[in-house]
Amino acid sequence: MPPGDEELLRAFLDDTPFVLTGPDRWNALGLGTTAVFAETLVYNHKRSGRFVLGGRAFQLRRVAFPDTPVPEWYAVDLLQHADQVGAARSDIANALARALAVGRFDGDRLRAMAARYATQAIRELLDSAMATSPA
Repeated sequence: MPPGDEELLRAFLDDTPFVLTGPDRWNALGLGTTAVFAETLVYNHKRSGRFVLGGRAFQLRRVAFPDTPVPEWYAVDLLQHADQVGAARSDIANALARALAVGRFDGDRLRAMAARYATQAIRELLDSAMATSPA
């Protein structure tokens, strides 16, 4: 994110909490996705919609998110948006299970993030992938 964007968002959202998510964060997880969006995805508690601030487009969504996002939360977020990045949820879940098996993610934290922020379908997919993953 270019310098100054966080300040623009902070001012626009009246200093309410927000978190940046989307392809930059999802691709960094190393789960096989290479998504690109033209707009930065911003979760917050105040506004929803597409906004242009400082000449850059932001997609704001009023949704729940943790105070301090962890990689496991970003993984759940990626699963929730798999269709938007052109990836199969099952492929991401299986890649995540393999990453868990080698210690790249914390399984308890992943379950906690899924319990709090994922749909029932995503929780079931994760449970299934984790149950069949190599130890």
